[in-house]
Amino acid sequence: MRPFLTATWRYLLMLNYEVDPKVLAPLVPRGTELDTWQGKTFASMVGFRFLDTRVRGLAVPFHRDFDEVNLRYYVRYRGPEGWRRGVAFVRELVPRWAIATVARVLYNEPYLALPMRHSVEMQGAEQGTRGRVEYAWKHAGQWHRLAAHTRGTPVSSTEGSQEEFITEHYWGYTPQRDGGCAEYRVEHPRWSVWQAEDVTFDCDVSRLYGDRFVPFLRGTPASAFVADGSGVAVYPGTRLSEASHVTAPAA
Repeated sequence: MRPFLTATWRYLLMLNYEVDPKVLAPLVPRGTELDTWQGKTFASMVGFRFLDTRVRGLAVPFHRDFDEVNLRYYVRYRGPEGWRRGVAFVRELVPRWAIATVARVLYNEPYLALPMRHSVEMQGAEQGTRGRVEYAWKHAGQWHRLAAHTRGTPVSSTEGSQEEFITEHYWGYTPQRDGGCAEYRVEHPRWSVWQAEDVTFDCDVSRLYGDRFVPFLRGTPASAFVADGSGVAVYPGTRLSEASHVTAPAA
């Protein structure tokens, strides 16, 4: 099967917050369940560069390179081969109206188009020079941002680590308007990550994500790192069977 979309994702700044599963439970796509790491449930603020974007091999003028910032959480689905670990989104921000509209109308993805900007200073970071990444967006008349400095050199995530849990999810799940769920596969090599420090998350959480997230996203993240990223391929979505609905919590 040919990918629906190809792109390069770079400099993924990930701020990871432990969240009460009761906050996320109403959002979980039908057929999936919350995934956990060491018994804890996480949501992540993620900002990254979306580069050389192509839809079915074709580049759309003025829509190849842009930023994305999303709030995502982690789910899993039992496929015929075993558990598929995936992500689902609370909200996805992009600066292009056309991208957000197509994603909402055709795929029911929770996209919102806002003015955005970025600052990436990563020259020499692979050799240990301190780097810096910032993503910002304008909402309700004010600018919000996430930012951090990198520390040390990027290291491949180890098996069972929190870095692996956050970065190595290869499926996406999206609730549909009729209550069903669409599943799509995301393909990319294993990413190396820098540890992050001097973290900033300046945002009106209540207005953008809802009051239920305020107690968690206003706290200190459980972890923060920057993934180097790579080329990615996103494959066409398929609808999950109604018989696959799962309600039990992840082990």
